[in-house]
Amino acid sequence: MLAALAPLLGLFMLLHAKIPNWPGNLGSLVETFLPWFGLGIPVLLAGALWRRSASAVAALLLPVVVWVYLFGEVLSDKSRPGADLTMASHNVGAANTDPVGTARDLATSGTDVLALEELTQEARATYENELAKAYPYHSVLGTVGLWSKLPLSDAQPIDITNYGPLAGTIRAKTRMGPNRALRSVVATDHGPLAVYVAHLGSVRVNPRAGFWTGSRNIGVQALGKAIAAEKNKQVVLLGDLNGTMDDRAFNDITSKMHPAQKAAGNGFGFTWPASFPVVRADEILVRGVELKSSWVLPATGSDHLPVAAGISW
Repeated sequence: MLAALAPLLGLFMLLHAKIPNWPGNLGSLVETFLPWFGLGIPVLLAGALWRRSASAVAALLLPVVVWVYLFGEVLSDKSRPGADLTMASHNVGAANTDPVGTARDLATSGTDVLALEELTQEARATYENELAKAYPYHSVLGTVGLWSKLPLSDAQPIDITNYGPLAGTIRAKTRMGPNRALRSVVATDHGPLAVYVAHLGSVRVNPRAGFWTGSRNIGVQALGKAIAAEKNKQVVLLGDLNGTMDDRAFNDITSKMHPAQKAAGNGFGFTWPASFPVVRADEILVRGVELKSSWVLPATGSDHLPVAAGISW
């Protein structure tokens, strides 16, 4: 049995894209936690050693090779010096009891551009006051905001809750407000940089609906459409995307942009939950610029960890 389970685990990880999304978005659920299926390898190894089965140990070669093939490069350090601009993104958390401390931590991060998500009306003034010295330019629309050391212009909302025939129904059920994404332009020495900030809809796992991703997927499609229509060649997307870039649901975005952690990070860079991160729900993606580095910042009072990246032209 152990010798049979090992190659099945390897094939399961290798052929994850073939797992159907019906019922219950099973394929997306598997891809969200795909790296963690590697934990099956030491479990099977322990069983093989307990049974003293040489065939079971040999069978583990397939899942080991598959996991290394899928994620081995992620574990290597791909960062390089020479960034022209550093950027950070953080879901500061609506339930954050220390917005002052969070703002001060972010102000000392040294990044040039900072995106915040899940801003509440009560905490907005706190972040504006605490970040004003480090970031003289800022724009806030709804629950998302962008702070910058460089001039900002042309800030406009992006409606990520209004795309496709089911958008109205999902928005009514989830009570999502329309102002959860914005686009602005950062004036750099190398020309204008279009920056998108987004907080996509939440996902849920329950026995009846399975992996429910309706509002998030609508946001992915709306963002993908906006980025495809973006005339500026240099584009950055910052935000809490409530999913991982391994999930096929993000193909509309990943087909146009490069995730920072995969291209220039060191490790998986998990960000949620902050107490024991298991997924990278927060991401920085780019188009038309070169990624130099990507890292995760220390924890704040939020249930997410901040992410940062360095880019160059």
